[in-house]
Amino acid sequence: MLPSPSGAFRSLYVRNFRLFAFGQVLSAAGTWMMVVAQDWSVLSLTDNSPTALGLVTALQFTPVLLLALYGGRLADRHDKRTLLIAANLVCGVLAALLAPLMLTGALRLWHLYLFALGLGTASAVEIPTRMSFVREMVGPELLPNASALSAAYFNIARVAGPAVGGLLVGRFGTGPVVLLNAVSYLATVVALRMMRPAELHRGPPGAARARVVDGLRYTMSRPDLLYPLALVAAVGLLGFNFQLTLPLVAKTVFHTSAASFGLLTTALAAGSLLAALVTTSRTTRPSGRLVTGSALAFGVAETAAGWAPTYLSEMLLLAVTGFTTLYFAQAANHRIQLGADPAFSGRVLAIYALILQGTTPLGALLVGWLTAHWGARSGLYAGGIGSLAAAALVMLLDRPRTAGAELSAVGSGPAHVADAADAVDGAISVDGARFADATDAAGVTTTPDAVPEPAGGPDPARP
Repeated sequence: MLPSPSGAFRSLYVRNFRLFAFGQVLSAAGTWMMVVAQDWSVLSLTDNSPTALGLVTALQFTPVLLLALYGGRLADRHDKRTLLIAANLVCGVLAALLAPLMLTGALRLWHLYLFALGLGTASAVEIPTRMSFVREMVGPELLPNASALSAAYFNIARVAGPAVGGLLVGRFGTGPVVLLNAVSYLATVVALRMMRPAELHRGPPGAARARVVDGLRYTMSRPDLLYPLALVAAVGLLGFNFQLTLPLVAKTVFHTSAASFGLLTTALAAGSLLAALVTTSRTTRPSGRLVTGSALAFGVAETAAGWAPTYLSEMLLLAVTGFTTLYFAQAANHRIQLGADPAFSGRVLAIYALILQGTTPLGALLVGWLTAHWGARSGLYAGGIGSLAAAALVMLLDRPRTAGAELSAVGSGPAHVADAADAVDGAISVDGARFADATDAAGVTTTPDAVPEPAGGPDPARP
């Protein structure tokens, strides 16, 4: 064992998480290289059609919308490590089947449609499983740091992947890039196989009887989870469509090459990486107002990116947009994940993933239609202004209330001992020992005597 963990990278002292992070950097970099190759192929086959690109994006994320809840159920019922190995192998096989079509010149648009659909189906299981597996690797005490580092390594890959992918597409074409992505999935598979299962923080045995409907009921009983989820839905629907808007802006507004398109994505990712590093110091559950304020900042940044008059100013504003994107997503993720009972974490995070990524098909079709009629910049304007409006609405609904009411909002549902303490808008640090002791004691649903119910009951107007 390494010395007692401390500092911004303390989660990396955990061997299993360290292995996982290394594998994910390589695998995610390959995925982002593939995104450049896929999007460039769609635009090349369709004479820069935003509708076709929007349809590919929609097909990739529709399975998440339809199947993420069942993916979360699988994560709560079965071994997460085994599920992740299977999902990554499926993604690798799909990429390996697509690469020869590109290399031989036999690629057709419908091939890309099928590939996007298959990749999205595997992602519907992989995403909620991976998100809940972070907690299983490091435990609740290190969860905020591990979550921030997960975002950091993801954005390291997001910085390197598109930049390298754009250069490789320009030099060698799309086929070798997709083939390289197929191989990169093995990095995660090997890392998962090298882990020590005995060191994982397994969930309670009752999780084997997990049902989707129980996860939905639990989430609906938690107003402090519903508000950030609603905000993620609105921002995700309109604002998180960069996979569609950036290639269009690069090719139709600034008339750049594949390499320059990759640099725009890299600028967005660089800002996200900085935000991920900033949030590694977080040790408490974020407040509802922090989530809403970061959504407002994102709306302002994306609107400004839509206005950018030059390629250089676009890169700079996309870096700011990337920072606010990740900061908002992390604040919402931490508020939701640190407030959820571990027995429901897979299903709650499946709802989060469903909303964050499952709204993308609808948003992609809407933004695709807007950009086809009003130009590429309209997609960024719609995302920014729509996010501003959603954040302003939540801020109006976010009424102050007493600490007692905040605690009572934890409401009905299993194992609320830890939730009640965490629900005080980030006022209490995440205490791993308290968390484990409270939830493991007796293994039954209890509410601590120290949390009184106010006379008027919980106030549903505040998350």
